Amino acid sequence: MSKVTITKVNADNVRDVIPLFDAYRQFYEQKADLDGAGHFLTERLAKNESVLYLATEDNRAVGFAQLYPSFSSVSMKRIWILSDLFVSSPARGHGVGTALLQQCKQLAMDTGARELALETMRDNVTAQHLYESIGWKRDEIFYRYNLPL
Repeated sequence: MSKVTITKVNADNVRDVIPLFDAYRQFYEQKADLDGAGHFLTERLAKNESVLYLATEDNRAVGFAQLYPSFSSVSMKRIWILSDLFVSSPARGHGVGTALLQQCKQLAMDTGARELALETMRDNVTAQHLYESIGWKRDEIFYRYNLPL
């Protein structure tokens, strides 16, 4: 098994994440849009609106994680929302997801965050097993609501 390397994405290496981000969106039944994906990620980074990590294996981009900052008014502390986590099919089972999640945890600890939060689809059992295997807990207290606009 090859070594997984995690690097923080910036303007110099964002192009390596774009095809993965586009594949992630297609997983969620969105149309392919490499130009749109590139614009979206570049804008998030330029505006310091997200933190993006790239996973490589044998110098190939194989996964990414994107986090957005938020805050808890009750605890008066930062929260990081793990919005996007994706590992390419050939790299699954190689520890890429775990390495990305560990890097996200390190960011949260380094910034004094209260917690990391994420959502996943109810039928994404593979992801749920990964999260739970490394200590993530499913929220059994709160309901999540959305207001479509």
